[in-house]
Amino acid sequence: MILAGADNEGPLRDLDPARYEALIVINGRPMVGYVIDAIAGARGIGEIVVVGPMEAFENAPGIVGGDIPAGRVRFAERGRSILENLDRGIRALGAGAQDRVFVATGDLPFLTPRAVEDFLERCEGLDSDICYSVVTKETNDARFPGMKRTYMRIADGVLTGGNVMVVRPAAIDKCRKLVDMAVASRKKPWMMLSVLGIKCAVKFLFGALRVRDIEERFQRLTGLKGSGVFTPYAEIAMDVDKPAHLEFARSVLGSGGQTGR
Repeated sequence: MILAGADNEGPLRDLDPARYEALIVINGRPMVGYVIDAIAGARGIGEIVVVGPMEAFENAPGIVGGDIPAGRVRFAERGRSILENLDRGIRALGAGAQDRVFVATGDLPFLTPRAVEDFLERCEGLDSDICYSVVTKETNDARFPGMKRTYMRIADGVLTGGNVMVVRPAAIDKCRKLVDMAVASRKKPWMMLSVLGIKCAVKFLFGALRVRDIEERFQRLTGLKGSGVFTPYAEIAMDVDKPAHLEFARSVLGSGGQTGR
């Protein structure tokens, strides 16, 4: 599932007047087209649903590459929130409660099939309801030097959340409130600590907080097993949400700089 429903109402609009962020053009193609290609090229992925403004997406040229079989990529109309978009995407996929659905955002133009495959492989051995991607600052800086991201320093390192996850549909109903809060605080580490509670906040202040503490807190709050999954592929966290990111993507992808697999 690709979540691609965001309106282009932020700073990116100064560089591209597209109505929706996923339709911002990079090297002649809508940004979401790169995400579709990467996911469609990965082993272990079946049908793909893009959740967004369906009429605009279906009529936009270049979204689905010509080498992708007809009907493999479908579109579902966006809702009013990320959770509603998840619900609509799951219904469109016909996913069962215990199936595992790979979810990515539509603003990851550097995503590659290998990055998707590697994340799926790392999640495969985990009996988790939600697997959420985590990338270190070291990994990001090595792949995209000079690109600023939002980080949190904990005992496991200086980390940022990625933009892909694997989720069981049954888990979504059990953590709606928490997901709403986490989405609102994703770019604000101090707010994320308020979601995690005082014990985690104290550990953070003393430099002792670990990913496993967050996983345990999540399980206490929801009854679900969540896993933070470290990935060596910085492409998973390189979403385009600032003008500098878009300019960089256009300079690299416009010169054939995507690494493919």
